[in-house]
Amino acid sequence: MPSALNKFILFSVLLAALFSAPHNLYAKDSETPKDLKTEIKEYISHHLEDAYDFRLFSYTNDQGKHVYIGIPLPVILWDEGLQTFSSTKLHHGEEVAHVGSNYYKLEHGKIYKTDEVGTINYDESHHATNIAPLDLSITKGVVSMLLIAFLMFWLFTSLAKTYAANGGVPAGVGRFFEPIVLYIRDDIARPNIGEKKYMKYMNFLLTVFFFVWFLNLLGLTPLGVNVTGNIAVTFGLALLTFLITNFTGTKDYWLHLFDPLGSSMKWYAKIPLYIILIPIEVLGIFIKPFSLLIRLYANMQAGHIVLMSLIGLMFIFKSWLGSPLSFGLAFAISLIELLVALLQAYIFTMLSALYFGFAAEEHEHH
Repeated sequence: MPSALNKFILFSVLLAALFSAPHNLYAKDSETPKDLKTEIKEYISHHLEDAYDFRLFSYTNDQGKHVYIGIPLPVILWDEGLQTFSSTKLHHGEEVAHVGSNYYKLEHGKIYKTDEVGTINYDESHHATNIAPLDLSITKGVVSMLLIAFLMFWLFTSLAKTYAANGGVPAGVGRFFEPIVLYIRDDIARPNIGEKKYMKYMNFLLTVFFFVWFLNLLGLTPLGVNVTGNIAVTFGLALLTFLITNFTGTKDYWLHLFDPLGSSMKWYAKIPLYIILIPIEVLGIFIKPFSLLIRLYANMQAGHIVLMSLIGLMFIFKSWLGSPLSFGLAFAISLIELLVALLQAYIFTMLSALYFGFAAEEHEHH
């Protein structure tokens, strides 16, 4: 990766963490001050969750009002008809949004129907009991995925045109991406899937690699997105791998699942073993994609938690020794996160290719 991009991402993640820190960390005279550790926990929790806007930073003005600087997004609800309004009306859960004859309030990252004063009722487990309309909003996670999808479409369409114009010779940024594409083809797809069928899976492998990698890098910018740390997103990616694996599986693939011992033993001798083996093989069909979604989700989630926690320690120490130490550790973790962003995309692609190789296996029968 070019050194300029490295510096930009490292600077961006630290800048984002400092600017988007909880407003009370900067406010000296807050009306309802909270414990500092509670503020930091809420800040980390907010960063990990999806949101209805891109918040860059916030501060408390002289009147004690919280001012948020960011990019609002459209809120789309289905509540006795389509209800649409800007997320600025919610004011990060501090105000009630009046839309037509309805009132809505944001509570713990979810929009509930309420009254004019914003009453939220809770059950014994402190769960909101208000009606939650069907939420079809364009959140920052959705915008991020659409942005990366558009970027990939534009980038690789342009690369294809330069290849055609230059007789198969890469030009410009294509010189950077060509070795990566060739590596995925020659060192991931071919060895794991085989020469005969690897091209059938290349579209998906290239797409999922760059999609995960670019989203991971986007998470290190001041936009503060955590798309690959959202288990719903990783579930969707793993589901695609699961469907492709099983819908393209050959006869030998399914035969191996339900007749793993083949003709090596008499049928009556295999029955006791198959009582154990077949359920394990069938369970493995679901365990493989499950491991994909958990690995990507847990690694990206943990990386963001560690980085944000180190930034929070700067406000706890408030000393010439502790704060620079926390900043130095955060800088080191940022370097590691750059590696993890690429590594997790590689692992997801590698394991997907391995599963496709199992599905594409064929044996000669005599």
